[in-house]
Amino acid sequence: MSKQTHPRFYLLTLGCPKNLVDSEGMSELLSTNGYRATDDPDRADVLIVNTCGFLEAATDESIGALQELAAAKRPAQMLVAAGCMVQRFGADLIRQVPGLDGLIGTRSWPDIVPFLQKLRANRRHEPIFHLPETGEVPVETVSLRRAGQRPRASAYLKIGDGCSAPCAFCTIPSFKGPGRSRPRELILREAQSLVAQGVQEIILIAQDTTAYGRDWGEQNGLPDLIEDILRAVPDLRWLRLMYAYPGHVSRRLIDVMAAHPQVCHYLDLPLQHGHPDTLQRMRRPHNVEKLLRWIESFREAMPDAALRTTFIVGYPGETEAEFQGLLNFMQAVQFDRVGVFTFSPEPGTPAYDLPDQVPDEVKQERYQRAMELQQSISLARNQSQTGRRLDVLVDGAGDGVSIARSYRDAPEIDGFVVVEKELPVGEMVPVLITGAMAYDLMAVPTDQPLMVV
Repeated sequence: MSKQTHPRFYLLTLGCPKNLVDSEGMSELLSTNGYRATDDPDRADVLIVNTCGFLEAATDESIGALQELAAAKRPAQMLVAAGCMVQRFGADLIRQVPGLDGLIGTRSWPDIVPFLQKLRANRRHEPIFHLPETGEVPVETVSLRRAGQRPRASAYLKIGDGCSAPCAFCTIPSFKGPGRSRPRELILREAQSLVAQGVQEIILIAQDTTAYGRDWGEQNGLPDLIEDILRAVPDLRWLRLMYAYPGHVSRRLIDVMAAHPQVCHYLDLPLQHGHPDTLQRMRRPHNVEKLLRWIESFREAMPDAALRTTFIVGYPGETEAEFQGLLNFMQAVQFDRVGVFTFSPEPGTPAYDLPDQVPDEVKQERYQRAMELQQSISLARNQSQTGRRLDVLVDGAGDGVSIARSYRDAPEIDGFVVVEKELPVGEMVPVLITGAMAYDLMAVPTDQPLMVV
């Protein structure tokens, strides 16, 4: 590492928003200990890649990024692999990425500063590992955003890590460990810090947000946590929920969401399939009728609610009848947003060795059919918004228009509201919805007269 007073670090984040939160934590710790961030890897003394190891495609992307940085690395630079892929594969990464100086696991990022000091003092020039057991709980940091940073209008707030669900296709428990909830007082303090810095939208995330508190015996802890957050930050405009597990959603959650206007009438409920036999092989909740009744109650309490889900097609043993059952389920529920993925057999998971693996060409054909159906449903759901007046959060502006999101749109995964005027970025603005596309909406500010054609 350079002997300069303020060494520079380059931090590349891959994967999901949960990784982004961890990267913000590492960046905060490094910045408060004399390091300076840079977007140019050539200028950095330390190169860090926060990897994703959930699926084969994500693993390939992470390895590719590390190999590219390793190939261009100067002798004085240090290359560190962090995060999920490190926790999952450990020493195997050394063989795939020659040039790695250090590997730090998903539950160890709070130790990034002393870890880099240890790397700097390393005289053996062999990679150093910091990989605790998946059952260990990391040291918590109270605030992950420094005063003086450019305020953001939207921020993720992690309420837990790990997962205790038994899904047969998922690798996460093998390297993240069982679900662990963050202490409530730390969550509340971080929420207060975010709002004090100008954040208007807080997005609660975990592998399963609805499992909050279950590791210490609280069976329905998320609704109480929501109310505690709203008491702690009464000026917060939006509180959004992501990654709810269908087996843990409750009537109490519906009641709390409906009772507080700050809570977005939006829920990300990853279901993975709509046929009970497929769900049972997935080791997922498979009482579809019970789920349909819950969704009906959810929409009765919040008729304007937006419901997002994800589905896997081509799971081992999925027959044409089961796939048609999924399409029928999608048609019956009319989800606002759907992500469809083809099954990826991951080594070490029970689904990897299941019989009756579905051919890739069949997976792809089913993916196309599911997406075509959902596109027509999404268009109809969006068209129903025409004429509504909505508050939107402005994410960007230029060339006479603004890109914004309503309560129906989570950042990075859902659509946009395209507003026909440049508006202040980071502000909440009322608009009138004037048109709809399959994924996005068109709007004008409510103070702007409509053009008469």
